[in-house]
Amino acid sequence: MTMRFLDSGGIADADPGKARRRRAFWSSTGLIYLLPVTIDIAGYSGARMALAIAGLIAFAALFLATPLSLRSWLEPVRTRTYVLLAAFAVLSAALPFAFGPAWLGTSIYLSMVFAMTLPMNRVLWGVGGSMALAAVQCPLLGVPGALWPIALTTLSLGLFMVAFRHARTLVQQLRIARGEVARLAAADERLRIARDLHDLLGHSLSLIVLKAELARRLGERDAARAMAEVTDIESVARRSLADVRAAISGYRQRDLTEELDGARAVLSAAEVEVAVRTSGAPLPDQVDGLFGWAVREGVTNIVRHARARRVTITVARERGEATLEIVDDGRGEVSEGHLPGHGLEGLAERVADAAGTVAAGPREGGGFRLAVRVPLAPAGAERPAVESAM
Repeated sequence: MTMRFLDSGGIADADPGKARRRRAFWSSTGLIYLLPVTIDIAGYSGARMALAIAGLIAFAALFLATPLSLRSWLEPVRTRTYVLLAAFAVLSAALPFAFGPAWLGTSIYLSMVFAMTLPMNRVLWGVGGSMALAAVQCPLLGVPGALWPIALTTLSLGLFMVAFRHARTLVQQLRIARGEVARLAAADERLRIARDLHDLLGHSLSLIVLKAELARRLGERDAARAMAEVTDIESVARRSLADVRAAISGYRQRDLTEELDGARAVLSAAEVEVAVRTSGAPLPDQVDGLFGWAVREGVTNIVRHARARRVTITVARERGEATLEIVDDGRGEVSEGHLPGHGLEGLAERVADAAGTVAAGPREGGGFRLAVRVPLAPAGAERPAVESAM
């Protein structure tokens, strides 16, 4: 008596119920190899036939129920499964002695059920135990010649099922891992959008607040200039809306030149003198965009916290690296609230992705310093330093 047990869906199905139904279907196909036993039972009579039929029904039922008692091969084996497995093992050992050599193939079924249900670190013991059972049954039932065919079939089909189960388990683990990767990717994308919106809106809203305050102060004594400031507020608000839409779409690339111009406008509105110095060859697009974010974050923090009167922004490219430094002469004390917040944390994450470093903290003698360094490929020709001041 040989057997075939395949699980075409098995543990890899996302729906556990569907997987169990498929296991039930393919398990039931293995029962076709009990046909020689049913033929043998047809030759029985009386109580022997009734007991044999009852034994065969119980054997088939346990053969199906034991593997199906598992919800998943990834979950621990429950007590109910062990009880069913023990009952099936007892029945597999007893039936050949009760009804004769025609039932010797029960050890093959037992090997397969062990392979399907036991924890993976005990499966080989189950397969070996099934072979030992065959080694005991065949000589005691007077058919020693059947030992090697049954033992080898028990071993080969048991190991096949172990390998098949392992493959299906790996498929399920891969599916779970893919789901986790997708979840983490979605979380990372949400974090990126939140970080971009923080950087975009923090800068723009600070400028709007400053210009609104200026327009309110000018409203009574210089209506024309107040209206000009209101016009600027409208322009900044429209640009902010466009930036937010671009950031959500994932197409926004910070441009250092634009951000330096924006920094001049914001700091001028806050009545802060600003000097911008640049030197070295043009920066690669990735670093240029990264420094654009850094300028925006640094200037936003200065406007919000520093109460500075003068700011110096220096951009340089030399000796295989690009540097950005923003220095102000404001309060600079950490206790005054000039702590690196979500914006600087987001900037540090961006810079770390580019293998760079961020340094931020109070300066000796007062003020605050933000420095960003990013490694580059060998630079081209250097260009003279330029300084502009307001």
